[in-house]
Amino acid sequence: MAGLVPRWFPRPQRAQLRRAAVAAALCAAFAAQAQAPLAPEVPQNSALDAPLLYQLLYGELSLRNGQAGDAYQIILDAARRTREEGLFRRAVEIALQGRAGDQALQAARAWRQALPQSGDALRFELQLLLALHRGNEVAEPLRTLLERSPEAERPGLIAALPRLLQRQDEPKQTAQLLETLLKPYLAKPETRTVSRVALGSAWLLAGNAQRALELAQLAANDDPNSAAPALLALDLLPKQVAADALVRRYLEQPQAEPGVRLAYARTLGAMQRYGEAVQQVELVTQSKPELAPPWLMLGALRLELRESARAEAALQRYLELVRDKGANPSEEGEEEAPDEARQRGVTQAQLLLAQAAEQRGDVAQAERWLSGIDDPQRLVEVQSRRALLLAHQGRVEEGRALLHALPERSEEEARTKLLAEVQWLREIKRWDETYTLLARANQRFSADPDLLYEQAMAAEKLDRLDEMERLLRQVIALKPDHQHAYNALGYSLAERNQRLPEARELISKALEMAPGDPFIIDSLGWVEFRLGRTEEALRLLQQAYAARPDIEIAAHLGEVLWTLGRRDEALRVWREARGRDGSNELLRATLARLKVDL
Repeated sequence: MAGLVPRWFPRPQRAQLRRAAVAAALCAAFAAQAQAPLAPEVPQNSALDAPLLYQLLYGELSLRNGQAGDAYQIILDAARRTREEGLFRRAVEIALQGRAGDQALQAARAWRQALPQSGDALRFELQLLLALHRGNEVAEPLRTLLERSPEAERPGLIAALPRLLQRQDEPKQTAQLLETLLKPYLAKPETRTVSRVALGSAWLLAGNAQRALELAQLAANDDPNSAAPALLALDLLPKQVAADALVRRYLEQPQAEPGVRLAYARTLGAMQRYGEAVQQVELVTQSKPELAPPWLMLGALRLELRESARAEAALQRYLELVRDKGANPSEEGEEEAPDEARQRGVTQAQLLLAQAAEQRGDVAQAERWLSGIDDPQRLVEVQSRRALLLAHQGRVEEGRALLHALPERSEEEARTKLLAEVQWLREIKRWDETYTLLARANQRFSADPDLLYEQAMAAEKLDRLDEMERLLRQVIALKPDHQHAYNALGYSLAERNQRLPEARELISKALEMAPGDPFIIDSLGWVEFRLGRTEEALRLLQQAYAARPDIEIAAHLGEVLWTLGRRDEALRVWREARGRDGSNELLRATLARLKVDL
């Protein structure tokens, strides 16, 4: 065997070659050949001769000895000479193992050049270009991939393109690239809808929500039964109110997928449009009562609306369904361990049930629910609720001690712990302590817009209005898209009946950033009322209350109705609000100022 060693092998390696495990090396080098037909009609001579054998063995040994660069060059040279796909793939793998992305791309391109029809070579080149953020070079591989894709698979590939390209550095260029690549497929009925949706997603990622909305509307007109345009509209909804009509139009279809309705409900919930979200989830629980997740969502939404009894019923139903599906039919009646997702859901349901019991004033039941939670990741939430229960019993210092005992092993944990104490102090209305704690926090976590915003809200409760305005303007300077800061400042001015044109401008800017947010719409309705535009105020407040029947929105809506002489309607709205939370300060102050006795 020694006589067959090529001259370019260094002498120290020859002894190693004699001892090498030849079979193992061959398996590694020619793994791709395992996919070849087992019994060809005409026997073919193997490309593996003695020099090639030793070249491959030397390459693998070089890699084992930490010489990845040499191994790469040796294997790539063998691949070019033999035109073996398995060797090209091995060269790419060696380069990637050595974190040499450019070399991996070089090997993939050599592979495509040697074997132009290789689908694997094409996919490797495309994946490497994307991983290396060389989006300006993907046009040709993508076009080729689309052209070669079987017709049945092409729509799926087109749908995946925006997600495939979303990490590139220039989203606008990516969208323009897709406009060019997908132009031929916009002319074909079988790919027109999916191409428009893909382009809409790309333009949304590029920040052009208007263009994305136009494409979603065209796609929905193409195929009203397709869920894809509705899902794109859902992504647009937080920024484009007009997208709401597209989603609703799809959901009116008899064959509308329940998953789209649930996604719509989640989006409405994220936008705090809880009343509308409840309607959508209830439709799912009626049509698919055996599905557990909608019941959990329904319970959470009902709780936000302070409908504790109805929230508890939904959450109990969720737990029943989860336990039925996970029951272990053993004689002891034990349940089998739920998977991670199910356990997260059970923990969430227990936390929500504790909160519902707390709303009803049943402290003992709330504590029972909390004591059943054994999840270290939810420790802050559990202890925060326990601290609140203690505070409501007058055991404030015990509650504070629970929060102070929370771990802070990192800056993020310290910030989370601090925010938990801030929220706890706000719940028990200790505004001086809230403000002081936040002032200290803003020295430690400087330039944190969320902490500054919280401090501004505490200053407002203490009637330190100049300080509140200063802090909110600081938030806006740090984070110009902080819609809550614009809204809070505008509402504060409207509430004091001061600088109303400026208040309207601030709130309108907030609404541009978060269209459909019921609290911002409420603020705009209130400033319109202060400006004497009562009918416009009524329209806005009714819209806000339909989206989220919140107590404070109800207080404003009731006052506008009362002023317009529609007193029966005002009393109905106020009574509904009192049924949710009769202790609300704004509601009580409104009724006292108007001398209304419910």
